[in-house]
Amino acid sequence: MHPTLVLDVVGLTPSLLGPHTPELVKFRDAGAWRPIRTITPAVTCSVQSTFLTGTMPREHGIVGNGWYFRDLSQVWLWRQSNALVHGDKLWDTARRRDPSFSVAKLFWWYNMYSSADISLTPRPMYTADGRKLPDVYSEPPELRSELQRELGQFPLFEFWGPRANINCSRWIAKSAERVIEKSAPTLSLVYLPHLDYDLQRFGPNDARIAKALGEIDQVCGELFAFAKQKGLRVIVLSEYGITEVSGAIHVNRILREAGFIRVREEVGLEQLDPGASHAFAVADHQIAHVYVKDPARIPAVRALLEKVPGIEHVLGREEQRAFGLDHERSGELVLISSADRWFSYYFWLDDARAPDYARTVDIHLKPGYDPVELFLNPKLAVPMFTVGRKLAARKLGFRNLLDVIPLDTSLVKGSHGRVTERPEDGPLLMTSEPDVLGVPEGASVEATAVRDVMLRSVFGAAK
Repeated sequence: MHPTLVLDVVGLTPSLLGPHTPELVKFRDAGAWRPIRTITPAVTCSVQSTFLTGTMPREHGIVGNGWYFRDLSQVWLWRQSNALVHGDKLWDTARRRDPSFSVAKLFWWYNMYSSADISLTPRPMYTADGRKLPDVYSEPPELRSELQRELGQFPLFEFWGPRANINCSRWIAKSAERVIEKSAPTLSLVYLPHLDYDLQRFGPNDARIAKALGEIDQVCGELFAFAKQKGLRVIVLSEYGITEVSGAIHVNRILREAGFIRVREEVGLEQLDPGASHAFAVADHQIAHVYVKDPARIPAVRALLEKVPGIEHVLGREEQRAFGLDHERSGELVLISSADRWFSYYFWLDDARAPDYARTVDIHLKPGYDPVELFLNPKLAVPMFTVGRKLAARKLGFRNLLDVIPLDTSLVKGSHGRVTERPEDGPLLMTSEPDVLGVPEGASVEATAVRDVMLRSVFGAAK
């Protein structure tokens, strides 16, 4: 077997490689690369699950970064249990070939209670007084304290939110080096999220992304040097490309105005009541799953949404089959936006009635994905002072709301979820071993075939 390091550089595309990424360009030119034909939805949880199972969402069941759990009448995003992913994982197949195979799964999603040998994933501590404390979950359990003792506490608040920056990717990269040094896994899967932030904040054509490109390139360069020292093969891949957008579609507001959504009032604010709603959407970047309680209402909901500017496709169960999305977890309807739009989760009609979590970073309470969490409210006179004051009060034991996120979707300039119109704006796979690609030059690697590329890297390409 050939030990292999796989770097998931989120948001990396052929069009982003250039003068700001000398290490990645050098790696590309010394090996081989192909575009990846990604899946719909082109979002983290779905694509990673396809990479690791070699199947579409209809088989592995991960129809988005979250969905409506019908039996609980709750929307949940960013769950962590690997039991949600159906089917054999890459490492199950590899162990049947060679029982000595081992895998380290570092910050890839669905990383709790999996059969991977080594796991590491963000897992905050939520205390009874309302605090969220940075932490990670690990298998084996002692890895958590060992790494945080050596590297410092995992920078959770720099992993997502207004402060998201290169520090979390650096921490992950250093943790990968220590895991490989100590345990020498056959396959190391390493997630580097940094590009995701500024590409969503500014869009891929903004000059400000040069800094983020240079920062992640440096991290990758250090990992390339480490891999060479350890004799590791290397694969660099990405899940999706982020393209420029000009605004959001507030699909739940449209459904509410048509009488399909029910809300309930809590302390003067509105909460979505999905179990009582006739139809509502779980927004996920450029994809939205619309759950319709009564099948008889599907035609009416579909007719309404087909008229909305910016919605490119409305997929019923039959149409979902063509996208590999015909799974029971999918909405009765699945929406795909046009290339320059994305879906918000907003369901209130008056910002004064928005739920308390709307102005906070809260990826679990919100019934949909919210990229506006990457921004501090520009209306705050001295935003960092406001944040510091609220955090200081929390440390003194006072409960307060860190309500510093704006409700302005126009701030978001980049999104993903639909397959990009140009391959150069989509995901890619680069490798130090050209013979493992499995497709000729000029062709694309199917997302379902990425698993086989990784297996060929470990076990050797068939002659």
